[in-house]
Amino acid sequence: MRTPIPALAALLAVAAALPAAAQPAQCGARDRVLAHLADSYGETRRAIGRAANDVVVEVFASAATGSWTITATLPNGMMCLVAAGEGFEAVTEAAPARGTPA
Repeated sequence: MRTPIPALAALLAVAAALPAAAQPAQCGARDRVLAHLADSYGETRRAIGRAANDVVVEVFASAATGSWTITATLPNGMMCLVAAGEGFEAVTEAAPARGTPA
């Protein structure tokens, strides 16, 4: 298994450590979050992967608007927003080999 992205692991650790009242409303039932991404932003799933502790990380994006969202779904079914932005562009080229300048 690959090592999880350090920033994501740190974000999830910080969110888990916060008291429930201090956490912003960034998580919800998976079906509701998916409906919100589709209805409000026209985003569909573009990529999926599994991180540590069976957390499922997904990338959603809209080709029409360029908006994108990264989510993490916990084993209990709660889906949390990790990051969002604009300017999504799908790429098909392979990443350079490790140690090769980009």
